[in-house]
Amino acid sequence: MEAALHARDKVGVQDFVLLEDFKSVTAFVENLKKRFQENLIYTYIGPVLISVNPYKSINIYNDSVIETYRNVNFYELPPHIYAVSDAAYRAMRREFHDQCVLISGESGSGKTEASKKILHYIATCNHQESNEIDRVKDRLLQSNPILEAFGNAKTNRNDNSSRFGKYMDVQFDFKGTPVGGVILNYLLEKSRVVKQATGERNFHIFYQLVEGASPEMRNALGISDDVTKYHYLNQGIQAADPSTINDKEDFATVCQALKTCDFSAEDQKDLFSVVAFVLLHGELTFNEDKENNATIALESLSAISNLVECEDSQLASALTNKSIMAEGVKVTSPLNLEQASYARDAFAKGVYERLFGWLVNKINRSLAKEKQQTKTRVLGLLDIYGFEIFDTNSFEQFCINYCNEKLQQLFITLTLKSEQDEYLNEGIEWEPVQYFNNKIICDLVDSKPTGIISILDEECLRPGATSDETFLEKLSSRLGGHPHFLSHASADVADRKNIKRHEFQLLHYAGEVTYSTEGFLDKNNDLLYRDLKELMLSTKNPITKQCFPDTELKNMKRPDTAGTQFKISLGQLMDILLSKQPSYIRCIKPNDNKQSNVFVNQIVRHQVKYLGLMENLRVRRAGFAYRRHYDNFLHRYKSLCPETWPFYKGPTKDGVSALCRHLQYTEEDYKMGRSKIFIRFPRVLFATEDALQLRKHDLATEIQAKFRGFFQQKAYQKMRSSVTRIAATWKMYCAKKIMCTRRDAARTIRRFINGFIQRKKPLCHENEMYVNHARYKFVLHLLDNLPNSVLDKSWPTCPDILQQASDDLRELNMRNIVRSYCIGLTTEKKTQLEQKVVAERLFKNKKSSYDQSIAVPFEDSRLSKKRITKTVKLTTEDILYSCMVTKYDRNGYRQRQRCLVITTESAYVLNEKNFKVKERISFNCLKGISTSALKDAVFILHVDSTQNNAKTKGDFVLSSDFLYEAIVKLVIAVQNDEILHIVSERCTHRMSSGKEGSVEFNTGAKSLVTRSKNKMLVVGIISC
Repeated sequence: MEAALHARDKVGVQDFVLLEDFKSVTAFVENLKKRFQENLIYTYIGPVLISVNPYKSINIYNDSVIETYRNVNFYELPPHIYAVSDAAYRAMRREFHDQCVLISGESGSGKTEASKKILHYIATCNHQESNEIDRVKDRLLQSNPILEAFGNAKTNRNDNSSRFGKYMDVQFDFKGTPVGGVILNYLLEKSRVVKQATGERNFHIFYQLVEGASPEMRNALGISDDVTKYHYLNQGIQAADPSTINDKEDFATVCQALKTCDFSAEDQKDLFSVVAFVLLHGELTFNEDKENNATIALESLSAISNLVECEDSQLASALTNKSIMAEGVKVTSPLNLEQASYARDAFAKGVYERLFGWLVNKINRSLAKEKQQTKTRVLGLLDIYGFEIFDTNSFEQFCINYCNEKLQQLFITLTLKSEQDEYLNEGIEWEPVQYFNNKIICDLVDSKPTGIISILDEECLRPGATSDETFLEKLSSRLGGHPHFLSHASADVADRKNIKRHEFQLLHYAGEVTYSTEGFLDKNNDLLYRDLKELMLSTKNPITKQCFPDTELKNMKRPDTAGTQFKISLGQLMDILLSKQPSYIRCIKPNDNKQSNVFVNQIVRHQVKYLGLMENLRVRRAGFAYRRHYDNFLHRYKSLCPETWPFYKGPTKDGVSALCRHLQYTEEDYKMGRSKIFIRFPRVLFATEDALQLRKHDLATEIQAKFRGFFQQKAYQKMRSSVTRIAATWKMYCAKKIMCTRRDAARTIRRFINGFIQRKKPLCHENEMYVNHARYKFVLHLLDNLPNSVLDKSWPTCPDILQQASDDLRELNMRNIVRSYCIGLTTEKKTQLEQKVVAERLFKNKKSSYDQSIAVPFEDSRLSKKRITKTVKLTTEDILYSCMVTKYDRNGYRQRQRCLVITTESAYVLNEKNFKVKERISFNCLKGISTSALKDAVFILHVDSTQNNAKTKGDFVLSSDFLYEAIVKLVIAVQNDEILHIVSERCTHRMSSGKEGSVEFNTGAKSLVTRSKNKMLVVGIISC
């Protein structure tokens, strides 16, 4: 703990006894806030642990953390609930004295979670394994989900608020192994069964059963899956938060826990039947007969009566009649509507309360030791409701706050006793402590015959007309002068404004609480009509028969009131706690909205007050703020004194005395006990701790210097020895390596010379090295001089012996270049090349101007296809190509500009201006295509007149600048290479009159196309 003192400005002090301003509530709360903001939720007041609910998961509860705190001194590690658990567990084993852990705090402060963490620690820290041990561990842990389901509920302050007090004894054998357990429950808030405030819920089990049960189970129990349908569940349903409560999953967990705790399938069926029986009572409605008596329809009772196996008529009679025994005679009288409704709700509350008691007893039987042992030790856990102050405080809050008064009285008494015992054992003079003794308040509540509980019982039992008003009048008359009691009748004019006529006020140790007396007498009487008890005796459900024994009807003595029963059970609890050595956990909630990282000073300050933490701190700080055993204190601070550093050989007490003298402690600063040193002021400890932090830097420097010197000396000696050994080894290695290298070099040179001499012989052992070298050099040379184009025909010269390999490589290289070229071709380029291949096949070495056309790429079309299709209506044909041509008339060979369009089926000749069709040549009618071998651009389309339309007037003589392109496109469309004819001098063609015309091709001084005197078309080409 002392190790964290140097960071106290940031995270506060871990133990409030070291708080300098220990009388200031503001300083107390501020220290809690500092630690809370750093996720440090635990703080000590001496041996008392304060826990602030973080409302979020913090990774400080895993098995590794448990091992860290296991068997470690209480103050050696930071505050933790595991430290309290381990200290209590080890004290039980070491001192053979029963222990108990008292957990208290307001609703929502984390009491239930704290008890779970302690149980988890007890189950985990014990490493012994056997079937019996595992059985007890499992049932200890699994009892929690069951009790939470039946005894916890959602309130406006807490989603899992315990609505009953629980004390659990965990029994251990001499080895410290858990072997059994016993649970005691106190004051179940049964009024919640029939009524809940806005935003709150009934006990969890009702919602879990409705939402989590299977359809078959719900049908068997006669319930639906809608909680809003039930009067006992929907009164505060507006604020139910499904994000924090998953009833369906929780129900599965409860069923598994019941199975672990020895509840058979039949037990579970009977248990849930009783729960449904209570739930469905809220749906019962009564009618009024002519005599103003309550009646109920038998049809509405069949589903309910089946759950506990009783007659419908018996249930109806018990709910609408009241019987009393007068001198051995049973007298029955009917109930009115109001009385019947009261009886129904009282019945539901009574059945559920007894069911809860049966459940606790059943769990206790499952936790009981299977083998009787001679001696066991006990570690008790008390998880009980904290002090409650609501807007309206009733009988339940009165009992809860009375319980907290008794616990506070016990806490102060045991704390003072513990302090006195420690001072006495150490031989330190005890200084009396002034503190508020709340015995006066406890006597005000439970003393006889003037205590509030006694007056309440008197009013409940006396004959005549009694009411809550008469009870309050009696309180005012008897207790009006008590300093801690105030009512409207006994208050002065100023105080009467704050106290209503039906209220009284008690000044508790935690502050003033105003109680409403409405319902006090009914809740204290806590009676069930005889008819309802007789009904339960007649049922066949095993649980209800056990909850309502027949001895209860035979005993004519009036049972104790609820207040007296609670006072008796609380007294028994105090006796149990006094017989054990206590540890304390005080739980605090940082805000009312269950928000993480939110710390509201006013809310925390109020809890600090009513938990009596300042009283506890004042008692702890009455004498000395800090105490430690001599060996622990000397071990930590011995480096601050030259006389004790590094080792002190004498008694540790003498060493501590020498250390205190060196630190210049005054007589007022400390006292020497028999085994401990007591330091009065925190500032003295802080100064000592700060000096230690500074000293650590000097010690670290000294240790580093010594270690570095020693390390360097050893390293130098090792390095010097290593250098000598490495040098000798290296010289020997280098000499051997040079010798081997020279020997291998001589052999290689000899083989190389022999190989050169015999290089022209077939490959053999003598010339193998030289030939391989020649190959290697050739391949390297070839790598840098490979052709990189299909057109590049060069190839490096190779040695004669590698000629075959060179030829193979040359062929492979060319294939690779060609393959790479082909892979890189696009679809358009491929089509272009295919057309060029066709052109080569048609014109190479046949037409003199072909070589000049090779470099000119072909186009898909020379004219706009969109414009053509607007004029020419093509239904089944697609345009493949179009270009401008010159057409020579058949009569006179006059030149006309036309458009040639090639489709998939025909060739069209269009007017160049309006693209109207002048001629259509079907490919079926196309006999051939003629052109000359010269460089001219004239070609003739020969048409079969027998197959073509009658409109065709002969063959077509055309001229185009794109002759090769047009002919290739036409040949590809016709899919017949043989249709093209290349003539040398003259070509005939058919004219319109059936006559033949002639086109003569020749060379001359200039290029021209003209008509000769003999009416032939002459095409002249410039001679080269």
